[in-house]
Amino acid sequence: MTKLFFKYNRIVISALHRLKYSTVPKTDSKLSINGTEFVTDDYTNVTPKILSYLNRNLHLDKGNPLSMVRQRIVNYFYSSFTHRGSPDFSVYDNLSPIVSTKQNFDDLLIPLDHPSRVKSDCYYVNRSTLLRAHMTAHQSELLRSGLDNFLMIGPVYRRDEIDSTHFPIFHQVDAVRSQRRDQLFPKNEDLELFEPTFDPTKPHTFTNSISDPTKQSCHTLEATKLIEHQLKDHLLGLIKVLFGDIKYRWVDAYFPFTHPSWELEIYYNNNWLEVLGCGVVRNEILAKAGPNNSIAYAFGLGLERLAMALYKIPDIRLMWSNDSGFLSQFQNKDLNAKITYKPVSVYPQCTNDISFWLPGHLSIDTFMSNDFYDLVRDVGGDIVEQVKLKDKFEHPKSKKHSLCYSIVYRHLERTLTQAEVNRVHKEIETAAISAFNVVIR
Repeated sequence: MTKLFFKYNRIVISALHRLKYSTVPKTDSKLSINGTEFVTDDYTNVTPKILSYLNRNLHLDKGNPLSMVRQRIVNYFYSSFTHRGSPDFSVYDNLSPIVSTKQNFDDLLIPLDHPSRVKSDCYYVNRSTLLRAHMTAHQSELLRSGLDNFLMIGPVYRRDEIDSTHFPIFHQVDAVRSQRRDQLFPKNEDLELFEPTFDPTKPHTFTNSISDPTKQSCHTLEATKLIEHQLKDHLLGLIKVLFGDIKYRWVDAYFPFTHPSWELEIYYNNNWLEVLGCGVVRNEILAKAGPNNSIAYAFGLGLERLAMALYKIPDIRLMWSNDSGFLSQFQNKDLNAKITYKPVSVYPQCTNDISFWLPGHLSIDTFMSNDFYDLVRDVGGDIVEQVKLKDKFEHPKSKKHSLCYSIVYRHLERTLTQAEVNRVHKEIETAAISAFNVVIR
């Protein structure tokens, strides 16, 4: 495995740097992903390492803790919402992770200047295409197909820091539940979803405001409060199925695609843990998707966060492990079994620092750490446990800027030698010089 790892990096590293870090548009270059060719450009920053994870689908891998949590969530919605013996909710858990910027941002009312759009946070295939950053990217297309209640489940991709709780791919469950007036108010024909000033047959003639923190201007207060009550009641039911009777709190939040919005936190292991975000779907999204005669709620949660809390899993990388010592603790187990992960063995860490001077056009404030983290992931792979910015320095005379990162290496399945760690670390140094034009200190 180690020989293949080094061979892989020697083959891809030069191509990776040319593709990923160049600011020159490469309209003549193409990238093949899952059998489809995409033209690359100055926004292309998806890496071979990230693409190698595309078809793993851990949420569908029976015996993986992520799949167990996914199935428990699906079972809850199947059993809690039925109509004439059939589940109200449909499940979509194998949607293509390659989406357009329209799907990922525009359809969800995410402003052009929103920080979630920047290259340092997303994996772009090109300017108009990326690996989805959230499962909500599929919300509008499913609404347009006529669906009212659905779960969207799958991996999402975000450039992020490196530590025991962060990985560039994690798995989300997003959901939408919409209701017409007769469904929301079955026993009271006097109550309405919309204010008299709003004409649901002409939604584009009305400017929907979210200046009122309690509701959208198109909705009545009664409709908003009832859908809020349903949303919170349904989600608390889910959390109690997973964690039992637990202390919780609702926190006001902001999301571009819902209003009002909340986050749910639970008191777990003597700390408040955020487990999901939710809210009332912005009416503009529903209006663009089809007949504007309903109100809806939506929520999103991360499977890794829930699984790590439920099963006491200390490192997010373990979810991707093929080690039988890890997987056997979850295979052929009852979904509702109380499982506490037991480390098979703890292999020692190796820590190496890397310090470098930035080129003149970059400073401590303008250098993107996420770019460096991505490079470390590509070269070091899954043996990199954590990367921390250790020190910043500005030379008093030359005014040059220097950064020092501490890189912690640990293999999940065997002991690393310092010699092989040093070889990987040297590859990272070489890659950083090529990619960022830095000078190693």
